[in-house]
Amino acid sequence: MIIQPRTRGFICLTSHPEGSAQNIKNQIEYVKSKGTIANGPKKVLVIGASTGFGIASRITAAFGSGAATIGVFFEKPAAEGKPGTAGWYNSAAFEKEAQAAGLYAKSINGDAFSDEVKKETIELIKKDLGQVDLIVYSLASPRRTNPRNGVSYASVLKPIDQPFTDKTVDFHTGVVSDISIQPVENKDDIENTVAVMGGEDWKFWIEDLKAAGVLAEGVKTVAYSYIGPQLTYPIYRNGTIGRAKDHLEATVPVLNNLLKDLNGVSYVSVNKALVTQSSSAIPVVPLYISLLYKVMKEKGIHEGTIEQMQRLFAERLYTGEAIATDEKGRIRVDDLEMREDVQEAVAELWGQVSTENLSQISDIQGYRDEFFNLFGFNFDGIDYEADTNEVVNVPSIEK
Repeated sequence: MIIQPRTRGFICLTSHPEGSAQNIKNQIEYVKSKGTIANGPKKVLVIGASTGFGIASRITAAFGSGAATIGVFFEKPAAEGKPGTAGWYNSAAFEKEAQAAGLYAKSINGDAFSDEVKKETIELIKKDLGQVDLIVYSLASPRRTNPRNGVSYASVLKPIDQPFTDKTVDFHTGVVSDISIQPVENKDDIENTVAVMGGEDWKFWIEDLKAAGVLAEGVKTVAYSYIGPQLTYPIYRNGTIGRAKDHLEATVPVLNNLLKDLNGVSYVSVNKALVTQSSSAIPVVPLYISLLYKVMKEKGIHEGTIEQMQRLFAERLYTGEAIATDEKGRIRVDDLEMREDVQEAVAELWGQVSTENLSQISDIQGYRDEFFNLFGFNFDGIDYEADTNEVVNVPSIEK
């Protein structure tokens, strides 16, 4: 079938298998170009492994240090006349590239919050790898059912205490406008968001993996967070999502205590603002990213997801030396974004930006390209007018 992008707001409803495969190949080539991560992991579990930081982590582990990888994700398979999700195509392409390179790669498609998927993952580790030495936790979901009490939670994206009003952009049309978001009406919204996006499920995973004996001596686990500039604080770090990130970060000492007898350690990595399916849904953030990209590209310090993850692994997690953290114990690979000169330049542009000058003073086109790249579109060398085979299977997942 001929697959073209169809969008609804910040969601792309279609994805392209050949474009997604090209996306994966590009990321693999970048990691290979940076050389071997000498002290890197060898047996890796990535929870939330199909898009964004998750797939970039899996690529970095596999092609940066030759790791065997198991990926857990929840994606829609392809069927005749119906394209699969981008994450499905990403995972199919990754497995094929890994196998061609002689690397172990298997995947599990299901609800990572569930006990069933945790058990299935543990059984696969026992059968094929024995133990894992790195667990990457990179789940992003609007809903979660707690498997231990059966309660389902839905997250909300809202400020706390006061309404929030600022600029935002429709990145499809380029219209800059003001947006106002009312604060949460009750603390249940906050607690539900923490239940979905906080550290509880990360802890459940590590508890279950340890109890099953599949964590290696010296195991590391890392989850991803974001802080950002003050202009996004009301809707992000000081809002409901920020409370969830606080909980995620507060889970680190709990896990460190749990892993102590294995000489294991856990970290939260604070990453740069990037175009992901999740960030596209947050008001203000697409406009901020468009301005940030403009500034960072002009300064020659721009990074995408794969550059961020390669640097996290090679220059933070696996240097063979003590891992540098901030005063709260977090790894910071948002250091280039948060440089004073970068933030001052973005703040100046923020005060100027409008619909009329958006294309001149921001990198809105770069934002659009990266958004569509997430779904396999806007890649050079792909004929999007041609028929393509939409039925692509992930090799390790039974049909």
